[in-house]
Amino acid sequence: MKNKVRLNVCGTDYYIASEDDESYIRAIGDDVDARMNAMMEGSDRVSTTMAAVLCALSYADECKKASATADSLRRQIKTYIEESERSRLEAEEARREIERLRRELQGVRLHLAELEDR
Repeated sequence: MKNKVRLNVCGTDYYIASEDDESYIRAIGDDVDARMNAMMEGSDRVSTTMAAVLCALSYADECKKASATADSLRRQIKTYIEESERSRLEAEEARREIERLRRELQGVRLHLAELEDR
């Protein structure tokens, strides 16, 4: 169900239709409004349009960096999973070798016991 939310950004009303929760949409609108107002307060030469473009560039930069970070984390997780699987296989192989050596040791002990009985 689409939510229709009225936002006021830099004195202009915008009606946003979204599947997202109204409080989420309002939080984003409030953030954009705050960033744009901060940019315009910093300089008399920054218009609403300039502030909107600068704000869009800032969000695009954050989005690209977050995406790159997420990609990096996915690669790290994949590496950790591969290393974990490799370690699991090595541990399983070591358990099999331990069991083989135990059987061999038991055989040697039996053999020694037979030799002592002679």
